[in-house]
Amino acid sequence: MDMFEDSPAPAPGNSPEYTVSELSGAVKRVIEGEFGLVRVRGEVGRVSRPSSGHLYFDLKDDRSVIAAVSWKGQVARMQVRPEEGMEVVATGRMTTFPGQSKYQLIVEDVAPAGAGALMAMLEKRRAALQAEGLFDPARKKPIPYLPQVIGVVTSPSGAVIRDILHRLRDRFPRHVLIWPVAVQGQNCAAEVAAAIRGFNAIEPGGPIPRPDVLIVARGGGSLEDLWGFNEEIVVRAAAGSRIPLISAVGHETDTTLIDHAADLRAPTPTAAAELAVPVRMELLATVEGLSARLLRALSLGHQRRDQRLRDLGRALPRPEALLAGPAQRLDLWSGRLAGALGIATARKRAAFERGARLRPEMLLALIRQRRDALDRRAGEADARFDRRADARRAAFDKWASRLEPALHRLITQAARQQEEGAARLAKLSARLDAAPVARTAELTRRVEALDRTLRTLGYDQTLKRGFAVVRGDGQVVTSRSAAEKAQQLEIQFADGRLPLGARPPRKTKGDGPEQGSLF
Repeated sequence: MDMFEDSPAPAPGNSPEYTVSELSGAVKRVIEGEFGLVRVRGEVGRVSRPSSGHLYFDLKDDRSVIAAVSWKGQVARMQVRPEEGMEVVATGRMTTFPGQSKYQLIVEDVAPAGAGALMAMLEKRRAALQAEGLFDPARKKPIPYLPQVIGVVTSPSGAVIRDILHRLRDRFPRHVLIWPVAVQGQNCAAEVAAAIRGFNAIEPGGPIPRPDVLIVARGGGSLEDLWGFNEEIVVRAAAGSRIPLISAVGHETDTTLIDHAADLRAPTPTAAAELAVPVRMELLATVEGLSARLLRALSLGHQRRDQRLRDLGRALPRPEALLAGPAQRLDLWSGRLAGALGIATARKRAAFERGARLRPEMLLALIRQRRDALDRRAGEADARFDRRADARRAAFDKWASRLEPALHRLITQAARQQEEGAARLAKLSARLDAAPVARTAELTRRVEALDRTLRTLGYDQTLKRGFAVVRGDGQVVTSRSAAEKAQQLEIQFADGRLPLGARPPRKTKGDGPEQGSLF
């Protein structure tokens, strides 16, 4: 007997048989039981983001690769999203995917592998956003000097908002709108970006005043605490803000990507409040100083102009000196005026007397001369009139020769219209002659119809049907009392009238015949 005996190999027919699903399930249970929760360090490679919202990527080192996946809900809770080339520490659990006979890591959280990796990723993101022009100084908007409404995006429970409100109250009280957000953690980036877009969505003149400037503020912290302000969604929201934005994240030495996209960076939240508004007392002092300078300048200018006016007034001559020369000339000319009028009158009289010595022969010669000129002009006018009359007569004859055919056509047309009018007049005359006859016949028919109706409805036809008309004293009697009062009665039948004679005088009650008798 050997000291060591080899165990006999099992017979092939006694080995258990597994289905593919059973074997895959056994492997899955072994891997998940052995690696329930693991932390894996490696470099991110081949990142895929399908429309479902899940995230697929690889974790690798210099010798191996592990497939990793994060479901949609896990991706939303990640503070740092894995990017290709980034060294991270992934926390999750191992499992298998039987559909492809592979194992993979279900990643629940990702953290950069040290500050160096985080800074490298931050620098890479900064370079990419800068290449898009989001940090271009030309895009930055000026901060209003004295905003009416200030929007603040920060945590409502921290010391930051109290510092900002206190500083604004000390410098220049303004209307402040606070949009509360988480300033660190997984929800920080989404809430800050939504707040910036929300302030920009407020319409001017609405029930909620639109801010004139925005302040995004947070106190100091580590790089990881401030990481939400380095997210791309926050940077794009800050760069796309139509309202001027002041970034006040962290202390003076802390720098985030929102600082590059903002229109103005403040070293601290308190400094952001100081940059947003001026000091009210300084403004009042400045205004008072400018007002005093304005009053002094106006007073000095008035004094200078008054002095200038007096200086110019002294340079002007006195009114007496200005009027002395004209007054003397007036007196001189007034003394000469009487003699000049006499001389002018004498000259005019002499000229008139020379003209009054005209002889009759001169007037007769002038008349003859004017008559000859008039006769000559009359002859010329007659000749011109004859020539013009001949020209007008020739023109008239020419137009008459042209108008003769048109006149013949007008005469012919007038004759045709006269014939047509005569025909229409004849038709109308015939209709007029026939109208009385037709009207008379129509009226005759109507009278005959009315006569037939009268005969039909008359009492004569009623008498023929057995009725009678009773008359008393020449009047129609329609009641017994009227018949008793009548002295003479007459009955009319269809074929004639029947008188009943005179009635005896009516006696008093008790003397006559029985009441109700006719005779």
